[in-house]
Amino acid sequence: MNILGISAYYHDSAACLIQDGEIIAAAQEERFTRKKHDEDFPSNAVKYCLAEAGLSGDELDGVAFYDKPITKFVRILETFMCVAPKGVRPYMVALPMWVKKKLHIPLKIEESLEACGVKMPENLYFPEHHESHAASAFYPSPYESAAVLTIDGVGEWASTTIAHGKGNELHILKEMRFPHSLGLLYSAFTYFTGFRVNSGEYKLMGLAPYGEPTYVDRIYEHLIDVKDDGSFRLNMKYFAYLDDLKMTNNRFADLFDGPPRKPESLITRREMDLARSIQVVTEEIVLKLANHAKELTGESTCCLAGGVALNCVSNGRLLSEGPFDDIWIQPAAGDAGGALGAATMAWHMAEGNPRTVIPGKDAMKGSYLGPDFSDEEIGAWLDAKGYKGHHLEGDEWADTLAAKIADESVVGLLNGRMEFGPRALGGRSIIGDARSPKMQSVMNLKIKYRESFRPFAPSCLEERVNDFFDLDRPSPYMLLVRDVQKHRLVEVERTRTDDMREVINQARSDVPAITHVDNSARIQTVSKETNPRFHALLSAFEKQTGYGILINTSFNVRGEPIVCTPEDAYRCFMRTEMDVLVLNGWVLYKEEQPEWQDAANWKDEYVLD
Repeated sequence: MNILGISAYYHDSAACLIQDGEIIAAAQEERFTRKKHDEDFPSNAVKYCLAEAGLSGDELDGVAFYDKPITKFVRILETFMCVAPKGVRPYMVALPMWVKKKLHIPLKIEESLEACGVKMPENLYFPEHHESHAASAFYPSPYESAAVLTIDGVGEWASTTIAHGKGNELHILKEMRFPHSLGLLYSAFTYFTGFRVNSGEYKLMGLAPYGEPTYVDRIYEHLIDVKDDGSFRLNMKYFAYLDDLKMTNNRFADLFDGPPRKPESLITRREMDLARSIQVVTEEIVLKLANHAKELTGESTCCLAGGVALNCVSNGRLLSEGPFDDIWIQPAAGDAGGALGAATMAWHMAEGNPRTVIPGKDAMKGSYLGPDFSDEEIGAWLDAKGYKGHHLEGDEWADTLAAKIADESVVGLLNGRMEFGPRALGGRSIIGDARSPKMQSVMNLKIKYRESFRPFAPSCLEERVNDFFDLDRPSPYMLLVRDVQKHRLVEVERTRTDDMREVINQARSDVPAITHVDNSARIQTVSKETNPRFHALLSAFEKQTGYGILINTSFNVRGEPIVCTPEDAYRCFMRTEMDVLVLNGWVLYKEEQPEWQDAANWKDEYVLD
């Protein structure tokens, strides 16, 4: 039985194909269209998923959409009636889209599938938004039973849910409802500190360690009332998202010492402290919610999804201080992962099919669920374009690249199947030497063209994780932040300064390029089973240097989706100051390539995130 999961029409549209319960393929539409956070119907992702499964257009048995559109529209109508006439502006922006498209999603799905050459199957499923999130977290997890915690901005009405998964059953036990939302609270601070909502939240998380939690008391006193079970209510008089096209209002600005920071302007001490403060509040609420989920379910393990589950600092604290023995986070925890959750919800709950769990092993296949390209395809493409490459295999491939990285070359890596979710995990990554004191600034300013304060994540051999970090288990999806240990140098005194440059380049460990200002790192552990080639590269680097660890950041520039194809990768390689490009077994050196010609100013192509 083949079920296609779809998320679309809001942000991060995606498709996922499961076959008899097995996840065969999944991808975000943005990777094909090159439009970041693309919200349109995922036509390209659908075509890819069917091709990966070897299906023709009439072999689908069901389609699952990741939320209930009518219920969501009712919420929008009720919200407008509650705040009218003030909310007329956002309502008039939303209404045409709903009338033209979102109220007719079953028909839009059928039309869009037909345009892809796919026959609409008889079965069409509409789980709720948070059911899709919860299913994406529980069903692929390595647990027979678990508590399930989902936290995001808002679905139809729910913004936070606690569910219980057992076998093939998954039931939501409690929920909190819009407008009271931890995700929207965090996004309000994202907006106020000058970053883009729905894409800049991770910047706020990265900025937090530069600040002090000086605004925590003010947040609790004026913005949010939190109970012992983690439930809360927001004081809506400080927020504008009910009746305007922005997140905060003048009262919020008065409370936090002035107007919102303008995007791309100087980041001041205020923004650093606001980031730290809302991060602390978020972590404390998540811990309370987790404790309540433990009380409700009695489970020793917990699964997480929803946008807030991408807050790796909160996840790390939950693992170390929370009530559960272990946690598992869906690597595509945001709306894209809803496509996977909807498909698995249809398979297990609607169709009643059993679930097979292998203890200690999840069903995500390392999240390498996207397109791959054979060496033969890549070689033919290089020949057609006149690009020079060297085909290497086995130890020669790993040893050559390890030596280049040890010599401080920056390497773009297209390796096997593309990752599903926002993290690059060695499939579409830019990698470098974590030991280099200059690599963090080089990558930020000359490769990624992004803010200098943003940290880089490490990828390390799974078997070496405890040699570098305060972590006793794998972290395959780069969703846990823990402290660097053993390799730490003498403690660097934290200075309270308005100039981040004074602290960014201070060496805190002998892997300075991945050690953040608070001595933490967002860790990916690399398994020989799920990514043997990336594991071999790390092993070769360890053999040559004694360090089984590398910098790993996503293969893109700021504002661009992660690369998908060899052509995407080559274009990004030539537009930046990367030194080496790897296309599976092919290795390309910048100095050997023909002069690159760009007809337009390519930096204007992408909207800054």
